[in-house]
Amino acid sequence: MHIMEGFLPWEWCLLWYLISIPVVAYGVIRIKRITDEKPETKPLLAVSGAFMFVLSSLKLPSVTGSCSHPTGNGLGAVLFGPAVASVMAAIVLVFQALLLAHGGLTTLGANIFSMGIVGPVVAWLVFKGIKKIGWGPSIGIFFAALLGNWLTYITTALQLSLAFPIPTFGEAIVKFMVIFAYTQVPLAIAEGLVTVVIFDYIKKRRPDILKKLKVIGPEEEERIEEAGVA
Repeated sequence: MHIMEGFLPWEWCLLWYLISIPVVAYGVIRIKRITDEKPETKPLLAVSGAFMFVLSSLKLPSVTGSCSHPTGNGLGAVLFGPAVASVMAAIVLVFQALLLAHGGLTTLGANIFSMGIVGPVVAWLVFKGIKKIGWGPSIGIFFAALLGNWLTYITTALQLSLAFPIPTFGEAIVKFMVIFAYTQVPLAIAEGLVTVVIFDYIKKRRPDILKKLKVIGPEEEERIEEAGVA
């Protein structure tokens, strides 16, 4: 979904920067607050960022000016919230643009908005919703990663269609979404499964941190401890 360097008109680049910068700034404040109050979460924060970097670097050819790949934004969003995930995405996207020619600096605001804001917000809301109806966290993290991925790409299709409404905006967005769907439907399912594996490992090793982050409740922590004893 990384929109390539120089592909968007300058006015759209500016708009997406103006929308994304305040969210990332708030995310920096949230990171400082979380790490000050819960310093033991710092390694998990780094792991979440690394997970996003690795998965979103695995790109495949797709729409002209963009590409297809997993996003990795669901894990960080569920663990730390969407604002923190926006900071992770900003760092990841800058490094990918500079070191891998993946995305660009002029289109950074647009890419942060899709992969670092919309995707994480959707993932966070999905996880919270599934948790509220009483389903297990592993189910929640699967659908969070899956739908976070899909909404990231729907947003990119929207961004491309707004910039290039050819022949009309409606036809353009359908075209972009259909092309993305060929790769993103299976990629998002695979990303959901991988994210579950990573999440379950974290849950098994450090349920205390997940409890402090309010990702799991005390009942889930007790079940994990009992399973470990058994």
